[in-house]
Amino acid sequence: MNPALTQFGAQMSHLTGVRAIMKDIIETLRAGSGQEFINLSAGNPVILPEVEQLWRDCTAELLAGPEYGEVVCRYGSSQGYQPLIDAVRTDFNQRYGLNLTDRNILITPGSQSIYFYAANAFGGYTTSKQLKNIVLPLSPDYTGYGGVSLIPEAVVACKPTLDIDTAAHRFKYRPDFSQLSIDQSTGCVIFSRPCNPTGNVLTDDEVKKIADLAAAFDAPVFVDSAYGPPFPSLNFTEMTPIFGGNIVHCMSLSKAGLPGERIGIAIGDEKLIQVLECFQTNMCIHSPRYGQAIATRAITSGALADISINVIRPYYQSKFAIVESTLEQAMPKDLPWFLHRGEGAIFAWLWLKDLPMTDWELYQELKKVGVIVVPGSSFFPGLREDWQHKHECLRISLTATNDEIETAMKRLAQMVEKLYQSVDC
Repeated sequence: MNPALTQFGAQMSHLTGVRAIMKDIIETLRAGSGQEFINLSAGNPVILPEVEQLWRDCTAELLAGPEYGEVVCRYGSSQGYQPLIDAVRTDFNQRYGLNLTDRNILITPGSQSIYFYAANAFGGYTTSKQLKNIVLPLSPDYTGYGGVSLIPEAVVACKPTLDIDTAAHRFKYRPDFSQLSIDQSTGCVIFSRPCNPTGNVLTDDEVKKIADLAAAFDAPVFVDSAYGPPFPSLNFTEMTPIFGGNIVHCMSLSKAGLPGERIGIAIGDEKLIQVLECFQTNMCIHSPRYGQAIATRAITSGALADISINVIRPYYQSKFAIVESTLEQAMPKDLPWFLHRGEGAIFAWLWLKDLPMTDWELYQELKKVGVIVVPGSSFFPGLREDWQHKHECLRISLTATNDEIETAMKRLAQMVEKLYQSVDC
């Protein structure tokens, strides 16, 4: 069959960003002909024994409890499993001094769905045919934002400023408020904190400034906290979740060990939550309840927050330290390489200034020496400007073993040194 696709069908049937690259990676691994690869592309969290045991214990409690049939064998509320809503409300009110009610919380099938609801409820064409933009105030950012809107031209990103420490070979992205356009054409704002892919954490002042700019035009701000506190707490620097006003705090339990269960949590103004809930009702009725039920136990007991701080965070922070120390030892000091400051998430982000080839070509060359990373140009959705920097970066996953990360960084350093030398010759 070759059915005709609608405009939306054509848009949603194409892979975007990293999804397209992951297809190439899978084919590379299958066709490896015995070659061994160090795969530093994955966004899948490592299965940590303590985390897996937590979810096993919570599952055993659910199986032994009287509510199992009610959870698994019946439909539930579109807003979410009530005990989980209660657990989130109680935890956040105590932890952050909030006054949340049930109506401030929505449980979704993963946080990606929150951004799909938001992008298409607040971004795109209004009933009067006005285009409302989905503004990404800091680029690069999560590649998935490039595929959430049914109106792709609505996604608009802003080029950042770069704080560069040349001597230390470090840098950091910051929002360029002189270029950031939030006005009457803005439907909503979305950004991740900590950021996938760079590990960047916007400061409290930067978040508040973005929210204030958007509030002047009644535009909601969706802060993607998939790596933030209190779970999975994958922030390596101090950061404060910010709530209230036009901010919708968006969480995921994927990096807290439940990616297979798809649990997202949105916390925000009741009117905004109601819009998202209606969207969810029409699309999928409600989020799966089994994962919500075991998450309730992990949050209520305090075990999830504890494991996040004492197990998950130090595990990935130690991996970043290996990337950092190995590159410092293996990379020539006179080459213009810059590692983004490791402020959170499960990735390292490397910028190779004046790279003699594109990031995609370097990705292909690294495969020849058994190293798989992700080309950085996939992480600039909505950026209309032709910016050379987009083609000079790599995302490096922190999900491999210590030895694999160290070996891969040494191979990468050798490859990069040869590339720059070939230009000088």
